[in-house]
Amino acid sequence: MEAEKDNKNQILKEYFLDEEYVKNGQNEGLIDEITKENIQLKEEIQKLEAELQEATRSFQIEEHIPKTKMKFTSKQTPENDSQFLNTSCSFKVSSKVPYELQKGQALITFEKEEVAQNVIRMRKHRVWLEDVKVEVMAKPVPLNLGVRCQVHVEVSKVKINVTEIPDELPEDQMRDKLELSFCKSRNGGGEVECVDYDKQSRSAIVTFVEFGVADRILKMKEYPLYINRRCHKVTVSPYMETHLKKFQVFSGTSKRTVLLTGIEDLQMDEEVVEDLVSIHFQREKNGGGEVDVVKCSLGQPHIVYFEE
Repeated sequence: MEAEKDNKNQILKEYFLDEEYVKNGQNEGLIDEITKENIQLKEEIQKLEAELQEATRSFQIEEHIPKTKMKFTSKQTPENDSQFLNTSCSFKVSSKVPYELQKGQALITFEKEEVAQNVIRMRKHRVWLEDVKVEVMAKPVPLNLGVRCQVHVEVSKVKINVTEIPDELPEDQMRDKLELSFCKSRNGGGEVECVDYDKQSRSAIVTFVEFGVADRILKMKEYPLYINRRCHKVTVSPYMETHLKKFQVFSGTSKRTVLLTGIEDLQMDEEVVEDLVSIHFQREKNGGGEVDVVKCSLGQPHIVYFEE
């Protein structure tokens, strides 16, 4: 009986060991599958991140704000003391939208929207270009992306920018040297509240305690900085903060401009063609009206710009 009992125990032991082995094998297989899925997911995430970065780069817009004359006026009754600290202004900016005019095409801009839309509805137009009758097609003009935004500028009354600082001292020492230098009243300076120095760009922002000190120094444009008994001239300029607000990206179709195609293989001057096209579309019997401007391309493509 003892032998039979031992035999049964051995069988049960082997059975449970086999079950555990199978479970371990299944767990290992499941772990391998999960590992493979994680690797695939990471690869997909990296691919999507790369696509997102590429899409972001292609969507970035660089626009240069044009120079404009600005008139600053003082506010007689400011709402709070902070308005004494800065001179501020704001203005709207809208970018020009480029359009590539291909060979054999023309753009015609009418003074009224309804005239342009009527010319597009008619589609086909037969235009006499001297002794040649040309059939042109009128189409809408799809525009590329443009941007519009509000630019807010604040000019500080207590801060100045300092550039072209010589790289002759450690960062802490140069910060102390700048503070001591701009404190000297004989050079037009005054009590300094703090100095934010950037060694890499060799520039600093100096904040004064009292009003009027920054204005005095800015009139000089250059300020003497003495280091080891040598006089260095650093450049001083107003400290300005610029903020973009209501930034909008827009696209659409021009309301007053029509694209004309089919003006090809003409041995004529572009200006002559533009005049003849303008004459044709100014006549009401041709479905036209008062023309603002015409631009055509008989050779190389031209880049034209649309304004809002």
